[in-house]
Amino acid sequence: MGINGKVLEIFHKESGEKYALKMLQDCPEARREVELHWRVSTCRHIVPIIDVYENLYHGRKCLLIVMEWLQVTILEASDIMKSIGEAIHFLHFINIAHRDIKPENLLYTSKRPDAFLKLTDFGFAKEITTLNSLATPCFTPYYVGMKRRIRTGKYDFPKPEWSDVSDEAKQLICHLLKTEPTQRMNITEFINHPWINQSVEVPLTPLHTSRVLHEEQDVWEKVKEEMTNALQTMRVDYDQIKIKTIEDSTNPLLLKRRKKSKKPPTQPPG
Repeated sequence: MGINGKVLEIFHKESGEKYALKMLQDCPEARREVELHWRVSTCRHIVPIIDVYENLYHGRKCLLIVMEWLQVTILEASDIMKSIGEAIHFLHFINIAHRDIKPENLLYTSKRPDAFLKLTDFGFAKEITTLNSLATPCFTPYYVGMKRRIRTGKYDFPKPEWSDVSDEAKQLICHLLKTEPTQRMNITEFINHPWINQSVEVPLTPLHTSRVLHEEQDVWEKVKEEMTNALQTMRVDYDQIKIKTIEDSTNPLLLKRRKKSKKPPTQPPG
């Protein structure tokens, strides 16, 4: 059980209702995640927490978070983006940054066409209190390559995946990926964009999303373990890290150099 937590499928003994159970090693960072997630559970586009329990797992204290069970399906991209935008807008309104928006953290309430898309996993979430509150880098290792290309502005819309995507949608993406933060679209501008609020006609053209995700499934399985290890390090609360001064350091090489520098100078013969 890593600090990033495993999610299991569970059932209520009496009702038979299905839930999702997330297991977290009990620590200040895990409690912060639960506290932030609980506070925003009232938003219909965020996966709600049903209950939280404290328990022992292999002798270690852990938190058991019971959440609504949701399944992933593919709906029209405009509706998906609108739902994501509404969830982010809700978070930003109460000064919380999620910092880990990715497909794995977006779940549907059911397989029905009218299902709600909801946002989950608040392991990287942080309440914004100062200007430099979001200075800590946050990312999932699997998406590092994509992140590097975006930061340098090196991305395109390759065929055939993007052939049938409208110019309005591409324009929206370009505004979201501006390398200069002051030029980048904010969340209010995003949800008011014509392609998001559907003030322009959004076609029902099939996308290549499901095929692309399916083709990458094997690769995804191979990197899961490395991702888990990296996430354990990345989820450390950097506000609590204390860097030693040189005087307090016990580094062997530094101690050797320090001892050498304290030796009295050699007297010349005679």
